[in-house]
Amino acid sequence: MNAPTSSLVLFAAACGAALLSAGCAPVLIGGAATAGVAVAQERTVGDAIDDAVISARVKDRLLQQSGQLFLRVGTEVIEGRVLLTGSVRSAQDRVEAVRVAWTVPGVREVLNEIQVTDRGGIANSIADARLTTTLRLQMMGDRGIVDINYSIDTVNGIVYLMGIAQDQAELDRVIGYARNISGVRQVVSHVVLRNDPRR
Repeated sequence: MNAPTSSLVLFAAACGAALLSAGCAPVLIGGAATAGVAVAQERTVGDAIDDAVISARVKDRLLQQSGQLFLRVGTEVIEGRVLLTGSVRSAQDRVEAVRVAWTVPGVREVLNEIQVTDRGGIANSIADARLTTTLRLQMMGDRGIVDINYSIDTVNGIVYLMGIAQDQAELDRVIGYARNISGVRQVVSHVVLRNDPRR
């Protein structure tokens, strides 16, 4: 990929991710709803945009490194913490994805949850999407959970949580919902509490 094309892809991805991220919801929603979302969202709009740019740059560099890494590795970024998920064919690919993530400015931490496995395919992807959707709907239906502060990714039946919890009780509720969904093999949490000093 040449430099102008790469820059265009990066720009488009960053803009799209920024607009679709929870942190930028106030840009898309008007009136009282805007204020409600802004209060509920733990990240500032600026932080959410920064995270979207980091995510886009990680994906862009993965693409430059390998089309397979780009397709097989997922990224979630919250406050500069990068969660890598997905499945790759070799341990070397797993190491390479982490190395690439660390080359992006603004990355504070890389959480490597990439699986080395031959499992995958359309059937697994559909099943994983169902698990993610089920958990998201349960969280949205619970007034004790500010679901906008969480991201969920499911790979081969393992649910990965990322985000900022209001307190331990809220996080425990989210994990409890995830563990009780049929088909979930494991729940891995990289959620931090709102008052965590690492923030």
